[in-house]
Amino acid sequence: MPHSSDSSDSSSFSQSPPPSKQDSSDDMRKVQRREKNRIAAQKSRLRQTQKADTLHLESEDLERQNAALRREIKQLTEEMKHFASMLSSHEPLCSILTSPPAPPEVLYATHSFHQPHITSPRFQH
Repeated sequence: MPHSSDSSDSSSFSQSPPPSKQDSSDDMRKVQRREKNRIAAQKSRLRQTQKADTLHLESEDLERQNAALRREIKQLTEEMKHFASMLSSHEPLCSILTSPPAPPEVLYATHSFHQPHITSPRFQH
């Protein structure tokens, strides 16, 4: 009887085929594909984290620049107010603003500008 059980064992092997090279090859491809996908996902997450870090640093830098520019605007506004105040206090005392305008030859007499000869009576004093 053991012989008959051996024959039935061998017949059961013939009914369910042993794993073929094709099946093991497909399994290996699946494992390799999963591994490549895992590595690609890991790299993608790393790039995403690096991009977020870079944007965060850039944002902080822009915030610092913005604060510096706001301080500069404030300082320049204060300076402008100071100069406007100086001008308004100077205007009542300014002889140039209170006197009639001087003729051009008086204003430019100390300079070495070349003045063309004007023969029109309209331009002569």
